[in-house]
Amino acid sequence: MENIIFKVNSSKKNFIARLKIGRVEQEPKEIIVLGAIKHGVKKFDGIQKITQIKSEELNLILEQLEKNGFIEVEEKKGWLGIKIEIIVTHKGANEVDVQIQKLQTKWNQMSLLYKTGDKEKMKQSMDENKSFFPTMIFFGVMDMMMFSMMFSMMGMAMTDYVPGENIPEGEGADDDGIDFDVGF
Repeated sequence: MENIIFKVNSSKKNFIARLKIGRVEQEPKEIIVLGAIKHGVKKFDGIQKITQIKSEELNLILEQLEKNGFIEVEEKKGWLGIKIEIIVTHKGANEVDVQIQKLQTKWNQMSLLYKTGDKEKMKQSMDENKSFFPTMIFFGVMDMMMFSMMFSMMGMAMTDYVPGENIPEGEGADDDGIDFDVGF
């Protein structure tokens, strides 16, 4: 396995941090894999490490994404032999954008319910959207501080809806300007 170290700029920092923290357990895994590829993770090992998807399952997901025209596999000749990279297609990039927009719409609706203070509707909305929370966290769609306050308003724990390992530590803290290297 070849290690690639690259500098993560501030626009990718939170995405990469969420990738490393998130344990993908709920659907749609395909969109999370596609999102990881779109954000520059081009090697099978890197995708597997970030998404925590088993090798066999990831291979099936990648085959399906390629079959649907969302990704392409490129073979490049290098100093050490053939290097295989997975590249997102225009169609795949558009699909990620559409799915993120749908997640953003769901989050905006939940935020609005929180601001109105209607606990019953808030709980109903959270129950209906429970399966989307890990994906929202993964893509950085939700405001973790507000998400936490939603649970506080209802007198519940966040871990009732999202496994603890999917909740980024220190989310919501002001860490702008910190760049770090990520090895894949």
